[in-house]
Amino acid sequence: MNKKLVTFGEVMMRLSPPGYLKFSQANSFELVYGGGEANVAISCAYLGMKAAHMTRFPDNALGRAATQFLRKNWLSSDQIIYGDDKLGMYFLEKGAVHRPSVVVYEREGSAFSKIQPGMVDWEDVLKDADWFHWTGITPAISEGAALCCLEAIKTANKMGIMVSGDINSRKNMWKYGKTMQEIMPKLVKHCDIVITSPRGINEMFGLGEIGGKLKNSAQELMEAFPRIKKVVGKKRKSISASEQEIQGRMWTGTEYIKTETLNISHVIDRVGTGDAFAAGLIYGLLHYDTDIEALDFATAACALKHTVIGDVNMVSLENIKSLMGGDTSGALKR
Repeated sequence: MNKKLVTFGEVMMRLSPPGYLKFSQANSFELVYGGGEANVAISCAYLGMKAAHMTRFPDNALGRAATQFLRKNWLSSDQIIYGDDKLGMYFLEKGAVHRPSVVVYEREGSAFSKIQPGMVDWEDVLKDADWFHWTGITPAISEGAALCCLEAIKTANKMGIMVSGDINSRKNMWKYGKTMQEIMPKLVKHCDIVITSPRGINEMFGLGEIGGKLKNSAQELMEAFPRIKKVVGKKRKSISASEQEIQGRMWTGTEYIKTETLNISHVIDRVGTGDAFAAGLIYGLLHYDTDIEALDFATAACALKHTVIGDVNMVSLENIKSLMGGDTSGALKR
């Protein structure tokens, strides 16, 4: 039986100038949809898992268009709720070589930001699920979103469903009067798997050191929150906007694991690569016998997302397994 993943978070409209044009050069924008948690769900669906995304869309044509995007990418959308009239958006100017990418958000007042506790029947949403995933973006959007996320996590705990949180901090998003130091511990204490970095652990919980080793920071985090079974991260070296190096890392409480470094020598689209890593990790932990295999799978998935335009990693299971096996040739498959 296929494993089932449920995710929760905002889905936004992404508008980008064609190719590598700057905003000031653009006469049109290319439109796709994306959101960290939905990106994870779609990636897992492309790998053959059952996947559903829970969100709140505006009750208008844009909300229905975003719903259709999820449906055509293999996600169940039966329990999505609707209300208000604004879909969150962001604008992306793709960088190249030594010019960095630029992102401008317009998400304040979105339908998702106005979600409130009690709007979602989480037991119904999570029925038959094997895994629930959230990110640190969601509780940063609004207090209602944070409380709904906590409802989902606690329900998953009660139902015996694994919970993962990709909790790297987004300091500039917390604008509704609460800080991440107030909110995040309440969510993380109920997680089984945490994806983060020494910087994130330090900024959110005051543990470890910003430039320290993942193993040391992770151990402090696991001591503070005993439910956590694994802390996972990736080391990224940005040679330029067009060339990156990726390595997966994991602390299990007793063992420090890291993968070989993968070089991405021509980046097509960097957005969503962290979500691809999270999706690969979830798939790997559900389908492989060892942590190193799961981490190798996550790192290969992350590397391949750099070659896919848009927010979502749409590569196949065969693509990832081939890269895991050492095939970096990109040779034509017939």
